[in-house]
Amino acid sequence: MTRRVAVALAAVAVLAGGCAELADVTDGVGSSPSVAIDRVPEGTPDAATARTTLTSLTVAPPGPLDGYERDCEQGSACVFGQPWYDVDGDGCDQRSQVLARDLADVTRKKDGRCAVASGTLDDPYTGEQVTAVSKIQIDHVVPLAEMWRSGAAGWPAERRVAAANDLANLIAVQGKANQSKSDKTPDQWMPPNAGYACPYARVYIGVKGKYGLTVSDPERAALESALARCRT
Repeated sequence: MTRRVAVALAAVAVLAGGCAELADVTDGVGSSPSVAIDRVPEGTPDAATARTTLTSLTVAPPGPLDGYERDCEQGSACVFGQPWYDVDGDGCDQRSQVLARDLADVTRKKDGRCAVASGTLDDPYTGEQVTAVSKIQIDHVVPLAEMWRSGAAGWPAERRVAAANDLANLIAVQGKANQSKSDKTPDQWMPPNAGYACPYARVYIGVKGKYGLTVSDPERAALESALARCRT
């Protein structure tokens, strides 16, 4: 049986059971998985707003990383502040808040405390389910290094700390996928789960627009391509 026939038969089988699941069979682009996960942080623009925002962003080549320091250990002057700051002073840091927001069936380490002991993540980057909190990381959709290169280098420290802890730019994802992404921009990396291309672009563009960050030509082209996958 050829690959073309196999895909056609799979599509027919899905259509017989309901077309809503077709995205899980093939995305029409190579053999990338395509699991529709539309989970985005509160405040993420819809597709139409994201398209408008993208056209308004200033296009410029990335700036240098001179002066960028993320490490806060051993007296290092981390330019975005200590990771996972408790922004609102409620005793619950941003990592714990994102885990509680994005995971299902969450249990806490102690009653009345915010630290998450367990939960289940439907990972938007891979389309896989992750059940071990130790294998979950919190991703800055717009990487901090990219923020630095596209405008944050000139910000006061307080603005950088606020941006680094902005829940609108933070999502819980599979650790390996997050490590694969690292500091890459959309022209260099997109979620392996093609079904998350549109939501990912919407989050990314929303953060760039919120903070007045620039985009490069390749970055903008990749975001336009991702938005073309949006259904509306």
